[in-house]
Amino acid sequence: MVELSNEHLEQRVSRAVDNFMEGYGCCQSVVAAFADLYGLDKETALRVAAGFGGGVGRMRMMCGAVSALVILVGLDCGQTEGSDREGKSACYKVVQELLAQSKAENGSLICSEILGLKGVEKAVSSYVASPRTAEYYKTRPCAAKVESAARIFATYLKNK
Repeated sequence: MVELSNEHLEQRVSRAVDNFMEGYGCCQSVVAAFADLYGLDKETALRVAAGFGGGVGRMRMMCGAVSALVILVGLDCGQTEGSDREGKSACYKVVQELLAQSKAENGSLICSEILGLKGVEKAVSSYVASPRTAEYYKTRPCAAKVESAARIFATYLKNK
């Protein structure tokens, strides 16, 4: 793996936010910012992460930025042998630690809660992606959640 200086990691955090501002989903934005470290090209990373947007298929479940942490941890330390229970447990441990940090920083891991959606608004979800307008970016905390997830993963990489 390449040397992960503070500057290098900050560039990846910025890249994640830039990806989001270019119209990519939260999960796509974070995964694509780190994917090359694991031999994935940007297009493949974007495809793998595409369905996690809007809290998984726009159903407002687990936040896409949080889902990105799960994908990246799997790429970083996921087990590759079905019988490797220790490896699986080690991966789960890292996932739980990073998700606990995300929840502490952002108040929730759930998209609808982060967006402040309630009742019927929460339950009625459409598969139609919202248009990315200036108003969209003003009313959504998503860029900050993308930055948070990217920073959490960057810090994990630096400290491991």
